[in-house]
Amino acid sequence: MPDNRPATDWVRYRDDLETVTPGENHTIDAIIATMTRESETVARRDGRTVRASHAKSTGLLKGEVVVLDNLPPPLRQGLFAAQRSYPAAVRLAQGPGEVLSDSVSTHRGMAIKIFDVEGEKLPGHAGATTQDFVLATGPAFPQGDADSFLAAIGRIERSTGLPEAVKQAVSSTARLANAALKAVGSDSASLGFFGHTRSNPLADAYYSQAALRYGELVAKLGVFPVSPALVAMIDRTIDTDTDPDAFRNAVIAYFREHDAEFEIRVQLCTDLDRMPVEDASVVWPEDESPYRPVARLLLPRQDAYGAARQDWFDQKLSFQPAHALAAFRPLGSLMRARLRTYRALSEYRHGRNGQFQIEPARIEDLPD
Repeated sequence: MPDNRPATDWVRYRDDLETVTPGENHTIDAIIATMTRESETVARRDGRTVRASHAKSTGLLKGEVVVLDNLPPPLRQGLFAAQRSYPAAVRLAQGPGEVLSDSVSTHRGMAIKIFDVEGEKLPGHAGATTQDFVLATGPAFPQGDADSFLAAIGRIERSTGLPEAVKQAVSSTARLANAALKAVGSDSASLGFFGHTRSNPLADAYYSQAALRYGELVAKLGVFPVSPALVAMIDRTIDTDTDPDAFRNAVIAYFREHDAEFEIRVQLCTDLDRMPVEDASVVWPEDESPYRPVARLLLPRQDAYGAARQDWFDQKLSFQPAHALAAFRPLGSLMRARLRTYRALSEYRHGRNGQFQIEPARIEDLPD
């Protein structure tokens, strides 16, 4: 849509936009230690080390990101600065850091790795030509900063060893409560986190949840299903009582028959009080700044879960917020925690599994 706001209406990125609290590094160290212990508990039980979050994949896909033509100037930032297409790999997954039956319904994630991206990268990613966007369901995160996230994952760590039946009961209760809120036009990030609807993962919208630098500006990013076959599934539920892998099987079945098209949109920050950078639990008001399209994510018909692809996507690859252009640097307390935590946990997982971390240079490096 056209955007005629004056440039002064947008919050400009500056290096002192963030506020780092005393002790934050200690908090992040504690987050890494807690999530590592959680992974160790899962590994002892299941005999393998999996991702500390989003362990169970439901779709492993290849496609392209096509930047829209004639974007208004505020939206032309980073890899969206000019019309062109980029190869992309997409991993869909359930939220927990353990592989559970789909009857335990939790939030979902979409990780996108975009290839052939030129430009200055964040420290540790220099020389690479990829940009990762690590997204999840819900426009905000249940916890606002690193301290509150540490408290939350402490509770998750204590629950990791509980029987799956207990987790199923908790998620069922949360799902029903969240459905009741939605029926009256409300929502809960925490209930959505632990009791997501039993929809097809392809029918969900996915969000950065926390802020990122957007070139000269500040934004959040979202990915929304737009092709008719996807939109038609938004209000449909999937029976997870008889199939523990119902979501994965639904994604596989979809891509046997259909292409999928999503829209990548950004929400520009206009006011740091109503759209804070340091509190990721705040939903930025869309009546003040709607999500605006900048690109399409196109996923053609394909085998969405081949064995060779699973080895690459689930074992060898790492999707990290730190795999980014400097122009898209994640912002705020929660994102600063993610920058370090994702890297540390990826190194731990690959080390325990006796694998090298591989950052592919080309989409052709990934199997079809």
